[in-house]
Amino acid sequence: MAKTVACGLVGSRLDYADSALVGVSSHNVTRLQRAQNAAARAVVWGSRRRSTNSLCLLEQLRWLPIERRVKFKIACITYRTISTNEPVYLHSLLKHYVPSRSLRSSDSNLLSVPRVRTCFGSRSFAVAAPTMWNTLPLDIHNSPSIYVVFVATSKHFSAT
Repeated sequence: MAKTVACGLVGSRLDYADSALVGVSSHNVTRLQRAQNAAARAVVWGSRRRSTNSLCLLEQLRWLPIERRVKFKIACITYRTISTNEPVYLHSLLKHYVPSRSLRSSDSNLLSVPRVRTCFGSRSFAVAAPTMWNTLPLDIHNSPSIYVVFVATSKHFSAT
């Protein structure tokens, strides 16, 4: 019951607009991570403040840490946008990589990353989504359903 309440109250607040957290300073990520760690300690009642590692608690609850959670969300949004062509405003930002000649990477469903001049520009969806998408394994790119992508990307981001 405590896990359900924590997911409803804290998890929903952490997930709200978390795709806007790509490239945010480590100070702000640390502040959000502390909130998630406090929620995990509240759910796992027997853990003391210093006695249990926060990553162990998050693993036990099957919660991704904030930074990995943001990457996971961007990867899932990108997959949905590529596979369904919706929403149109996001689909218009993503361009498939088309090499100038025949290469092995031609069939790997990669996205082209636009060039930007500023750090702030690299945080935009048009840059962050292709960058993240191209780092994922090829079996995720060509997966038939969103469920496969959820499972594979959560395993990929929990391992890294």
